[in-house]
Amino acid sequence: MRRRDFLGVLSGAAMSWPLTARAQQKRELPTIGFLGVVTPAGWVPWVDAFLQRLHELGWSVGHSIAIEYRWTEGRNDRLPEFAADFARLKVDIVVTAGAPAVIAAKQAMPTTPVVFALAGDPVGTGMVSSLARPGGTATGMSLMLPDTTGKRIELLRQVVPSLHRLAVMANVAFADARLHLDEVQKLAKKLGIELTTLEIRRAEDIPPAFESLQNRAQALYVCEDPFAFAHRMTINVLAQGARLPSIFGLRAYVEAGGLLSYGPNVPLMFRRTAELVDKILRGANPADLPVEQPTKFDLVINLKTAKAIGIAVPLPLQLLADEVIE
Repeated sequence: MRRRDFLGVLSGAAMSWPLTARAQQKRELPTIGFLGVVTPAGWVPWVDAFLQRLHELGWSVGHSIAIEYRWTEGRNDRLPEFAADFARLKVDIVVTAGAPAVIAAKQAMPTTPVVFALAGDPVGTGMVSSLARPGGTATGMSLMLPDTTGKRIELLRQVVPSLHRLAVMANVAFADARLHLDEVQKLAKKLGIELTTLEIRRAEDIPPAFESLQNRAQALYVCEDPFAFAHRMTINVLAQGARLPSIFGLRAYVEAGGLLSYGPNVPLMFRRTAELVDKILRGANPADLPVEQPTKFDLVINLKTAKAIGIAVPLPLQLLADEVIE
């Protein structure tokens, strides 16, 4: 099958994952418990990349491997339920993202390997003992979003040269987002930027957060977490309404109307996640598999958003971008 046709089949089937996976899979096959922390639609290109790499490594879903999908839709309160479901099904390995999901999986299945495709700070949030030697049942990929905070602020300053008042939005109930927020606060203080922190925990918190700004910010920095990802459309609509240039760590936010993103190429991370899953299913111990870091970072610019908020993105910056949405 040609690669183009294969990807088309994957994308076309993506929305049926939650409905058909259980009927198609046979429990006698090695089974992956795939715990998605947003919606199926939000992760289509990433899961496609994961499935494609599994296929390249010799795994055929429904023939040599089975996958059980669960989707929290950004709700951490559903994690214990789904982790318990995987424990009942006795899955062989769990694939997920973020500290809350990893911790829930480890609590429900203490001996089952867990591979995280995305994590902000695996050591700081207690997911692993160290990047080089995770030391437990979990390993995976680190997003390095806090480590690249300075680069995102630098990019914002190229778009807003007079930047001295910045709003930062973070779901403070999410450990990775809190660590990211800490890094933004440290850098803002160092650079002499006045920071306004917008703490969100529920969807109802987002509109009042923007209303509270009262023209006190020149730009918006959003710390990544599954909740913010699930509500990226709302965040972008309100940011545009406030005429705020915005920056994020993931491309998907810019596709949804944000201005800029700088961060790891996530499909490549999901491909590498498939390789870690392959190694573990073939006998490797996750305790001995180092947590890996991204090898490619992308700058994405949305010129439609720039026009909507009356911002001119400098041409040199556009020329540096990996992708420009026009």
